[in-house]
Amino acid sequence: MTKKKIVDRDDVKRMILRIAHEILEKNRGTKDIIMVGIKRRGDRIAARIAEELEKIEGRQIPCGSIDITLYRDDLETVSEAPVVHTTDFDFDIQGKIVVLVDDVLYTGRTIRAALDEIIDFGRPRKIELAVLIDRGHRELPIQADFVGKKISSGKKTIVNVLIKEEDGEDGVYVMGGSDEVST
Repeated sequence: MTKKKIVDRDDVKRMILRIAHEILEKNRGTKDIIMVGIKRRGDRIAARIAEELEKIEGRQIPCGSIDITLYRDDLETVSEAPVVHTTDFDFDIQGKIVVLVDDVLYTGRTIRAALDEIIDFGRPRKIELAVLIDRGHRELPIQADFVGKKISSGKKTIVNVLIKEEDGEDGVYVMGGSDEVST
């Protein structure tokens, strides 16, 4: 299986900064914005976007994380004893703008599960979606509001986002046999 790096550390930094600026532009500032990342890499990306927003606006942005394991529609096929991580979500979302963050948008099923979990915490005014990579192949009608990079890849291609806090480096790799990847 071939492995190809399509995004490096500097690209990740630029994508996060651009997403932060797009969030500010769309929402005309940071008033009522809350960042929520999907564990394990979405939460790290959300924290970085929140840091950039704070640098730009001079205001700290509430940032939390959720574990969607128990909200998955395929839980029984994942594992007999799935590992459930903690949800770190200690603020009120009622009437707020929640920016949900994940590393890769693919079928949309992870985002659907995350939306279900967020709604269990209250009724936000709006939920927006930010992803580092959008690779297409939706199974549900879900679309990101903010995208770091869109790629076109075959369904058998593996898209692996690496985040320094989790993996020791920032980057995006694609792995696959004959599937073509275009960026």
